[in-house]
Amino acid sequence: MPQPFVTFSRNVFIPLTNVCRNRCGYCGFRRDIGHPEAKLLTPSEVTDILTRGARAGCSEALFTFGERPEEVKDFKRWLLQLGYDTIIDYLVELCRLSLRTGLLPHSNPGILEKYELEKLKPYNASMGLMLETVGEIAAHEGCAGKVPGARIKTIEYAGELNIPFTTGILVGIGETQEDRVRSIRTIKELHEKYGHIQEVIIQNFIPKPGTKMASQPAPGINEMTKTVSIARQILPDDVAIQVSPNLIPPGDLVKCGASDLGGISPETIDHINPESPWPDIKKLQAMVDTPLRERLPIYPAYVKKKWYASEIAPIIRKLSDAEGFRKTYK
Repeated sequence: MPQPFVTFSRNVFIPLTNVCRNRCGYCGFRRDIGHPEAKLLTPSEVTDILTRGARAGCSEALFTFGERPEEVKDFKRWLLQLGYDTIIDYLVELCRLSLRTGLLPHSNPGILEKYELEKLKPYNASMGLMLETVGEIAAHEGCAGKVPGARIKTIEYAGELNIPFTTGILVGIGETQEDRVRSIRTIKELHEKYGHIQEVIIQNFIPKPGTKMASQPAPGINEMTKTVSIARQILPDDVAIQVSPNLIPPGDLVKCGASDLGGISPETIDHINPESPWPDIKKLQAMVDTPLRERLPIYPAYVKKKWYASEIAPIIRKLSDAEGFRKTYK
């Protein structure tokens, strides 16, 4: 039975660093050390974003960054200047800062070991890692972090630790239709084992100037509709399908099974896809026929099951209604 509403969260996007060990053929976010746009945000810069988010009524602080940046020459020096040995230790402190500001962290740090997830769990309402594809594709050649087995292992660790989790696939990066089906089935199997997958993102590839795949065509609406429909047939009913309304018109995708529109920020851009602005909430409602309902970064089912740490509990009590959704924000 279709859900009588479509959900979204109100967030701020915090691109902690764009330095990354991987060199994916489609990524326009990554920068080399020495590039004028290479950065590691300072605590004061993060504080400014969090403060603006709190004032705008956001509930989520989305922390994302390049994977294992310490493996890139000279990045460690940046960390040490801030007083941290690892990017994960720095992230833990920033998640604590987010909680003090009143926003619930949702971190996407890339592949992690189990002990690193254990460090982050007390200070994150939910976490995420895109599976992207289980297929072997040219766009991932030479990228240690894009080995499917390693990404699956991180998602599995999150399940063992009862971390509400977001994952998903990228459509149009060189994978086959069979790869997409196998990827979605892999996610299904992980959820059936651990029960921790709250949403699966079906995200369309967008070509970026200056990348190896700049001339690769983006998947069309028919291809995306077909993929969402297949995902809805395969995935359990308690796993939401998310699509990105700044990357593709969501109306037809909602009709064929998508039930979430992800994080929408009133204060920050989509730093991964800066050419694609977020629709504001009023425009978002006009893009779908189904009523919108705001949620937290942790889905209502996991709020009810109390899959969160004591450090996060006061903010969840403050922001969530009796059903586990976001209290009405005007």
